[in-house]
Amino acid sequence: MNTSTKPSLPRNAALLAGLLERLEAGQHADAAQYREVAARLAQELRSLPRDAAMDALLGASPAAATVYENIYYEKAGLCRSRLEAATAAEVEAMQAIARARRPAASAT
Repeated sequence: MNTSTKPSLPRNAALLAGLLERLEAGQHADAAQYREVAARLAQELRSLPRDAAMDALLGASPAAATVYENIYYEKAGLCRSRLEAATAAEVEAMQAIARARRPAASAT
C-alpha cells in the first residue's frame, strides 16, 4: 500500500504531455501528428479531476498547460499564464486589431 502524500501524475496525460513537449522542441512531426497528440492530450485533461496531480502535470509541462488553458479559455481565460505575460499578449492583440482596422494608405 502506498501511503505517500505525493500526487501521482495521470500516466496517459503525462506521456502525452511529454510527447507534445518533444514535438514542440523541434522533433520532426507533420501538422496532423501534432494535432492528434494535442487533441488526445486535451481529451485526457478534460477527463481528469482538478487536483494536486493535475497541478503538478501542468506545472511541469508548458505544452500541457497551454492545452489546458485552450480548453477552459472561455470560462477562465489565461488561468495558468503569468499575469504580466497574459496582459502583454492582450495589449499586443488589441494593438494589432487596431492597426488592421485602420484604412490602408492609398497609393495614388
